[in-house]
Amino acid sequence: MMDNNLVSNNGLNFKKFIPGIIWFLLTLTAISIPGYDLPEVDNWLIEINYDKLIHVGLFAVLAFLFMRPVLKSNLAAKLKWRYVFIITIACIIWGFCTELIQKFFIPGRSYSLSDWLADGLGAIVALVFVKLIFFKKYNAYNKATKP
Repeated sequence: MMDNNLVSNNGLNFKKFIPGIIWFLLTLTAISIPGYDLPEVDNWLIEINYDKLIHVGLFAVLAFLFMRPVLKSNLAAKLKWRYVFIITIACIIWGFCTELIQKFFIPGRSYSLSDWLADGLGAIVALVFVKLIFFKKYNAYNKATKP
């Protein structure tokens, strides 16, 4: 009976956001590791800025996991796009917040503008992926079903 109350007529409910929430908590855990507990890495990894790729990947997945339930909902395309854009902005802001958390609360960690930019890029990668793949599919489906 409770599940019926959680599901609205647009097909969105809390359960569909659980993967995103879990990924959010995993990301929070990862950024909370003190600097002195981070594993040592080879110099060549440092030279190629591998950590920026990790930031892009973490935030692309985070954004997509929150976008996916919206995309699969019964919402109108314009409203879906608006929510996808809001999720992108929220992930960019969260990236900034993670850097502040590291600077002020995590020993051995600091604020890094380049990490925040990589976080933001990850959110934008998810946005572009969604725009190119999902909205393209949606438009093709609409054209095919119109008389």
